[in-house]
Amino acid sequence: MSELRLRDRAALWLAEARPAVVVEVVAVRGSVPRGVGTRMLVGGDESIGTIGGGHLELKAITVGRAILAGDVTQRSEQSFALGPSLGQCCGGAVTLAFAPLDAESLARWPASVPLFHLQLHGAGHVGRAIATLLATLDVDVDWFDERDEGFPEATTLGSPWPAHIRRTSVDTVEREVENAPVGAFFLVLTHEHALDLRITEAILRRGDFAFCGLIGSKTKRATFLRRLAERGVAAAAIERMTCPIGDVGIAGRAPELIAMAAVAELLRVANAASTTAASPEDLGSTPIAG
Repeated sequence: MSELRLRDRAALWLAEARPAVVVEVVAVRGSVPRGVGTRMLVGGDESIGTIGGGHLELKAITVGRAILAGDVTQRSEQSFALGPSLGQCCGGAVTLAFAPLDAESLARWPASVPLFHLQLHGAGHVGRAIATLLATLDVDVDWFDERDEGFPEATTLGSPWPAHIRRTSVDTVEREVENAPVGAFFLVLTHEHALDLRITEAILRRGDFAFCGLIGSKTKRATFLRRLAERGVAAAAIERMTCPIGDVGIAGRAPELIAMAAVAELLRVANAASTTAASPEDLGSTPIAG
């Protein structure tokens, strides 16, 4: 479960007065499976989230349930050497904080910043497969389609759509482009090439996007490059259009494979933008990802 969804679940458990312990990684040394700030929830009969798995996580669940059984109300910390005491290959050390799930522990739990904001245009087979993958991630998605019947009631796995996948049916979807935040990601994969062209043109004319991906073949790319140039779109903006979409290391034409390749590409671009923004030599620059 993603960190964003985990915090939502914690808030729900608290509202339901469900006893639980929040386990948080508060310090690390050496090679460890998860970083500082990672959390998981431990209940009497269920644990959700992960601090890295393995013996460390089993130990954390055991300690958490012992705290629940003892009705402890104070925050405490324990340190674990992964190699000597737990037999994990990482070899580092982790300090975990254990706190009862209450208003105070939830207030200390910061809301996650989404990895990126995406406008997803098109609710066909590939769009549905992409949205299903994104339903599991800390991302912000506005999903558009002209057709009222275009959106499925559930993900391709049958689970309900989470709140961060917002589905909107509207006749003029290209006008929605201007409502995206600066640094947004865009994927264009509608049921009509003419509509794809209008949406792509609107994105390129904005210019302040982090990624503009268009589904299609190399032939479609060549056609769009020519038509966009004929419409007066700046050459520099056209060069930033990605078509075909998808990580080149993932081959296949099944919707699910295309979706995996496309999401992998989005994550790669988002990670690169985040790394660049965080590097010392780039301090003071404006990151392109929101």
